[in-house]
Amino acid sequence: MRLHKLNRILHRDLGYFFFGMTIIYAVSGIALNHRHQWNPNYIITGEEFTTDLQITPRQAGSEQALDILNELGIDADYRTHIVAGDNFRIFVQDGSVSLDLATGKGNYEIVRKRPFFNQINFLHYNTPRKLWTWFSDIYGGGLVILAITGLFILRGKNGITGRGAWLTGAGILIPLIFLYFYL
Repeated sequence: MRLHKLNRILHRDLGYFFFGMTIIYAVSGIALNHRHQWNPNYIITGEEFTTDLQITPRQAGSEQALDILNELGIDADYRTHIVAGDNFRIFVQDGSVSLDLATGKGNYEIVRKRPFFNQINFLHYNTPRKLWTWFSDIYGGGLVILAITGLFILRGKNGITGRGAWLTGAGILIPLIFLYFYL
């Protein structure tokens, strides 16, 4: 079998095999690049409120926490609470309630997993560890092979000895320029 044909077969088959991983890492990578603009893992929503309940920091306990949750119509499971000065913080399943005991003003925050992005970021961050680490390392090696075999798919003026050399050079130079300016 000729080397060029073997190169094409290897490039094609690895491309097919790693298609799913490439989509996961590409979409997750784009989402994580913009994490300063949005939270790719969670949707956090808040609601402000005012209560007429008169509670002092000394009185603030689980019974008062349940009263506040009742008044707000929050049916999430009560977990625990903390009191720090005039701040009464109540933790519930998937969120929390913060109440300023001096003013009666507070807010209720709900935290939900962002569908799709939470799951792919779970993989991108290598949270599962164990066998996933091995598979993602194999994927990384596969990308190296895909990149190298991709250089030799085309021949002639559009291949690595022609136009491909310029594009490859630009693709190497751009990250080096960014490293120079940001390091």
